[in-house]
Amino acid sequence: MKTISFGIVHFTVAFAVVFALTGSLVIGGLVAVIEPLVNTLAYHYHEKVWDRIRARTPARPAAVLRG
Repeated sequence: MKTISFGIVHFTVAFAVVFALTGSLVIGGLVAVIEPLVNTLAYHYHEKVWDRIRARTPARPAAVLRG
């Protein structure tokens, strides 16, 4: 339920911001639908990059991290 409610909030905010800027229901609706899709793809590739970075970086013992 939390994920669904966040999705609704995200859609509503995206629509409201674009509608406030453009005054267009159509453009507001399109952006509110397209932006989360694009953002989801960007997040997917962002995670892939960070997975590669983590795989290259050796883990340090906790004693080293504490100084």
